[in-house]
Amino acid sequence: MSKPDNDLIIQNLSKSFIVNNEEISILNHINLNIKEGEFISIVGHSGCGKSTLLRIIAGLVDYDIGIVSLGDKEIRKPGTDTGMVFQDHRLLPWLTIKDNISFGLYDVTKEQKEEIVARHIELVGLKGFEKAYPHQLSGGMAQRAAIARALVHKPKVLLLDEPFGALDALTRIQMQKEILKIWEKEKTTMILVTHDIDEAIYLGDRVVVMSSRPASIKKILPVELSRPRDRSSYDFSLLRKEIFTEFFAEESILEDYVI
Repeated sequence: MSKPDNDLIIQNLSKSFIVNNEEISILNHINLNIKEGEFISIVGHSGCGKSTLLRIIAGLVDYDIGIVSLGDKEIRKPGTDTGMVFQDHRLLPWLTIKDNISFGLYDVTKEQKEEIVARHIELVGLKGFEKAYPHQLSGGMAQRAAIARALVHKPKVLLLDEPFGALDALTRIQMQKEILKIWEKEKTTMILVTHDIDEAIYLGDRVVVMSSRPASIKKILPVELSRPRDRSSYDFSLLRKEIFTEFFAEESILEDYVI
């Protein structure tokens, strides 16, 4: 059962930037309620404001109008309640994987730190690579380390900003399976920004479709498919087509997605 004090609430959120003395609206009246433990996928055109939305939730970017709150706490600055994984792993090249994962882990004893880091290294499947450096890992392994680094602080919400975008197709599919295993085990609320519609359906409990800039929410689609999901199934294809229709109304573009 979801606890209301761990739900993420976004109400009437708007955000603009000043570029060359001109105000440019990025987000326009975003309303979204995310229950504790949900996996939410967000899709939209490049530059529509998806990543800005994640950075606002992370407390990295302030907003103009509205409220973003996690439980009874309004989010206005970074904190340990949210963790973020970017498209590139952003590991510190001079630190080992173990030290990268433990970086910033304060207020615990040495023994507690060892236990926490060891558990998360095993969680992401990097046992045996504790003393390796980032350049010695594949792209997928480096992203696993980045995920572990974000999770050691026990965030209530994990934000995933195109985390698999730089990976090859096969590694990307494997990482999708890995992140699902972590989500199912940790029960952490996860919010994924992706351009890959299949990925959004495969991972998400709901898919949030955003309009072009200034971004608003066009549609929220529940993904009522049992896990593990079959990308070749009829129901998966129907949902894929419905999402594509939100972006491409022209029949010629949609011909390839007719069931």
